[in-house]
Amino acid sequence: MSKVEEIKQAIDTLSEEEYIQLRHWFSEKDWQKWDLQIAADSELKKLDFLVKEALEAKSKNKLREL
Repeated sequence: MSKVEEIKQAIDTLSEEEYIQLRHWFSEKDWQKWDLQIAADSELKKLDFLVKEALEAKSKNKLREL
């Protein structure tokens, strides 16, 4: 049996409270990875096109309120 299968079986045995805790932990882990990826992309100037688009929209008064 693979580790993934073992983990799936273990998850199936969790109480509702434990399952919620696991989901929260997993979500936080994903957000941490996302934050690191955004920081790395920003450092490598991969996101500069977004700044350029925003500045162009601002200069044309085409920005919208969120």
